[in-house]
Amino acid sequence: MWHWSFLDSGLRSSSSRRVFWLYRTNYNDALRHKEREVVFDVDGLRRLAAESVIQSPTDVVSISKRAEGGINRTFVVALLDGRQVVARVPYPMTVPRYYAVASEVATIAYQRSCGIPVPETYGYSADSDNVAGTPYILMELVHGPKLSDVWPSLGDEEVISVLRQLTQLESRMMSQPFPAGGSLYFTPKTSRRSPQGWRRSNSRGSGAEGDRLSEALRKTAPTAAARKEAQCRYQQQSPSDHVENLERYLSITSSLVPRDPALSRFYIRHPDLQPNNILVSWSPGSDCKIFSLFDWQHTSILPMFLLAGIPQRLQNHADGASQSMTPPSRPENLDEMGEAQRDGEEYRYRCRLVHYHYVTSTMEQCNPLHYAALTDRLYALRGRLFLHAGGLWEGETSDLKAALMEATNKWEELTGGGVPCPLEFDAKDLDQTAVLDEELNKATCGFEFLQSMGDVGEDGWVPAEDYEGAVAFFKEWKEKALAGAESAKEREEIEAHWPWDDMDEEMYLYVTIRARYFALLYLIWTCIERLCVRADIIMAAVLIVSMDLVSCRMAQKIDQYSTVHRNDTTSEDAITNYATDPC
Repeated sequence: MWHWSFLDSGLRSSSSRRVFWLYRTNYNDALRHKEREVVFDVDGLRRLAAESVIQSPTDVVSISKRAEGGINRTFVVALLDGRQVVARVPYPMTVPRYYAVASEVATIAYQRSCGIPVPETYGYSADSDNVAGTPYILMELVHGPKLSDVWPSLGDEEVISVLRQLTQLESRMMSQPFPAGGSLYFTPKTSRRSPQGWRRSNSRGSGAEGDRLSEALRKTAPTAAARKEAQCRYQQQSPSDHVENLERYLSITSSLVPRDPALSRFYIRHPDLQPNNILVSWSPGSDCKIFSLFDWQHTSILPMFLLAGIPQRLQNHADGASQSMTPPSRPENLDEMGEAQRDGEEYRYRCRLVHYHYVTSTMEQCNPLHYAALTDRLYALRGRLFLHAGGLWEGETSDLKAALMEATNKWEELTGGGVPCPLEFDAKDLDQTAVLDEELNKATCGFEFLQSMGDVGEDGWVPAEDYEGAVAFFKEWKEKALAGAESAKEREEIEAHWPWDDMDEEMYLYVTIRARYFALLYLIWTCIERLCVRADIIMAAVLIVSMDLVSCRMAQKIDQYSTVHRNDTTSEDAITNYATDPC
């Protein structure tokens, strides 16, 4: 058993614990490394990779680290015959243990059997009971660009074509309803069995038992995540406000289920369909074709009214033109504008174009149920309530509370009338929540501005070669914020709670996001404004942040892995079971 080391010639057995990292974090770097340190037998992984494609361990030419993702470290095993096998090893921090790997492999197998272009899986282990001593997934490797790599270079017609392909794939994913919700897994007795055989032996069709199961799950789906969250109660903190809002949420869940029973049927889709998880074939002058979708971890089967939505990286809900589904067009005087203004208009047009054609393509690609859910006036509210109630509490409850307040305002529309609303907020509470929401928006603007300017990804991720520069950048901005402080108290708060400094994360759990993060960032942003940062510069910075999200600039650097789609499908070797998610 060895710690892995990434050396010029590849991975070698090493007892020195000398580890080379592709990425670092510009705060709490040592802690992040500890969380992601993986201990496994390198020779054992070589053997497993070779045997997965019916080769001998002596046929392995090299094994090298390819990338670090959010939950996996990815290696490439090269063989004498020229083949390359991707080995994905989850971090010890990846949860839920066992189930994350087991469900992803089963989901990929199911999607492959349905004709969805996904990487072929050669082998896997959901636990450490193997010669490598670690959970792993072995997959095929395909060379090709991600959609995020070519996205800025695509013309309007190419973008529309890609969106049409995406919605076609989603239509295929959602064509088969499930009798219950949760996550996909192989049966305990066998990991490979015909999906037709599974349907014959397990599906109840329209029988009474199957109907009761579906009806029960439809009613409990909106509440399950919140009950899990409320029962945790995080004994080391005092999340009383959040627990109160979770209880409020639970009191209205029966009113969140749409009256149209079709929207309560269970379906599956990719959990994060964004440009960085899509492989394409493209070169200038040729069509852009999607040939593989990857990153299927944490895929859930949900009722359509909770599953529906425009993928996060493609939606433009904040824009009124997109909300009203106005066909996008460029300003007639675009050529007369200055470069900065023209770039802003082009960006705004592209966002509207993507949003508009995703929705219209969904309507046109024989996916009427998804389109009906998308065009339901309340689908976004239901989704926010479910998301904020079921997500991990991080010290702040304002998002859930704001959604609950919106639900009370739209109660008649939610229920159809005749049902008294169990929630009530007084005027003072409403005013305080509105003020906090304004502070949060301003703080988020400042945070995204500095993160983008420092070229830092989520959770402070930065390429190892850029680490020192990022640290220096945030040190400089901290000095600017301190210089803009008007009192000793302000300077003390900035010094003690600068978000890009190392921190005691256990103590952080006792301090709410409002005190530790958002209000602090609001203060920092105010201090920076006092230093005469002009409004047009701020807006340009916000535009840079937004454009960065579209081009996935940092996401390109933090690659998890690349895979190839092969034409040989294995329809008989697919999924055999599904179950409610154990986590």
